[in-house]
Amino acid sequence: MLEMKSLQDEPVEGFKITLVDESDMYNWEVAIFGPPNTHYEGGYFKARIKFPVDYPYSPPAFRFLTKMWHPNIYENGDVCISILHPPVDDPQSGELPSERWNPTQNVRTILLSVISLLNEPNTFSPANVDASVMYRKWRDSKGKDREYIEIIRKQVLATKADAERDGVKVPITLDEYCEWSLPVVVVVVVSSSSSREECNITGNLTKQCCEETASTGHQVSSARRSTDSGGLTC
Repeated sequence: MLEMKSLQDEPVEGFKITLVDESDMYNWEVAIFGPPNTHYEGGYFKARIKFPVDYPYSPPAFRFLTKMWHPNIYENGDVCISILHPPVDDPQSGELPSERWNPTQNVRTILLSVISLLNEPNTFSPANVDASVMYRKWRDSKGKDREYIEIIRKQVLATKADAERDGVKVPITLDEYCEWSLPVVVVVVVSSSSSREECNITGNLTKQCCEETASTGHQVSSARRSTDSGGLTC
């Protein structure tokens, strides 16, 4: 599948893609690294992408294998996001047809939407009602109610065992995170006199600067994806 090669040549920051079985191009394993300076920092989250035989006319299925406490992730790990919904006209869903899957979408747009969803949940139509209520309490209390965050941090710590078992060194610092992949989309214009520029890590999650490698002139930039782009309703 050409998409696999594209993602290997130009990876999405914070993701590592492999095949579950070398003989099966329709079943991918995804490793997601929690972006620095977010509640998911240091996390190693595993997921599966399974493609239908009529892809790209029908969307793939995306399921977390790692236990996730999140308003838009079901108990079984399925992600509630419009971009993964078939392109049918369903007024009852509350989704616009443009938010649903179409053949011009690809795995890259799915990954960017998922990483954005992690830090910017949609609470209007949650897959996990309890997590949604807890998230709103944290948000509305401006961080004073920490129950939601404490559960996430416990889950992040629990992923360290998976990382060790898989022999994976999880990026912690922003530099390490940026080094995992090549830039996907340049979101700022870099001044020739400046070695640092403000940028956002995938999904508007990390508002810091990525280093520009002065020795090679290569700019480590970032991908940006708003929650509105992926459609985050169920």
